[in-house]
Amino acid sequence: MSDIKKAFVQLHLSVMLAGFTGLFGKLITLNEADIVWYRMLFTSLILLTFTGLPKVGRKKLGQLAGCGALLGLHWMLFYGSIKASNVSIGVICYSLVGFFTAIIEPFFYHRKISAIEVLFSLITVLGLLCVFSFDARYRYGISIGVLSSFVAALYGVCNKKASVGVQTRAVLFYQMSLGLVAMSVVIPLYLLAFPAQQSVFVIPEGSNLWWMLCHALFCTVGLYILQIQALRTLSAFTVNLTYNLEPCYTIAIAFIVFNEARELNFSFYVGILLILVSVVLQTWRATLHKK
Repeated sequence: MSDIKKAFVQLHLSVMLAGFTGLFGKLITLNEADIVWYRMLFTSLILLTFTGLPKVGRKKLGQLAGCGALLGLHWMLFYGSIKASNVSIGVICYSLVGFFTAIIEPFFYHRKISAIEVLFSLITVLGLLCVFSFDARYRYGISIGVLSSFVAALYGVCNKKASVGVQTRAVLFYQMSLGLVAMSVVIPLYLLAFPAQQSVFVIPEGSNLWWMLCHALFCTVGLYILQIQALRTLSAFTVNLTYNLEPCYTIAIAFIVFNEARELNFSFYVGILLILVSVVLQTWRATLHKK
């Protein structure tokens, strides 16, 4: 299997795992700040068991810590969007990551903004506008979700640079462990900006503990190892835009588990179709480019 095909397989496997992230965000009844803090804690402990303490230079540690902080902030906003609306709305907002990446990535790599990348991303934006128009009740959740997608795009671009020359498991371990420290500082500030609607700093137990452990093992360790490996071959834009498929997996699960189909209308499905078209076009373009 060629490197490009292997990278796309790894990428799509990680997207499938990401499809369950929104499901866990709904199943776990903790506040989004608690979900993120414990997700990073459990992931760090799991990775520490298998990797020990990998040696990484101070400069790289600083870069990985920054990426961990961005990732944690993205997660909090993502779960906040779900709790303010529903699973389907929360994940569909993530589709804007490709648009933000098309704007941010050229500045990091000192290249011109690609008109074709922006065009594909604008198809996604049009799809999101269709989703945005369908129900005013969810506009607050959508607004948080859009901010989440911007932070996710920034993380993806920074992560591509920070992970160069570092083993995949070491990248993930230090992002989770140092990100945990950063989140301990960020969470109080986050709660000032987005006041909690439920108790915070709650210790997970019962089903919450079980779902948190599964979330950390499969949708964090497994997902991000695959994603980091894919980033070594593919551009951050291609990876982030392909993650626009995540809503398709998550929404299908939400329809089955939470019966969310009854809350959605025709414009929502038109939006999903447009987002899917943008992903197919970019995947096709990336494959031709590599060939």
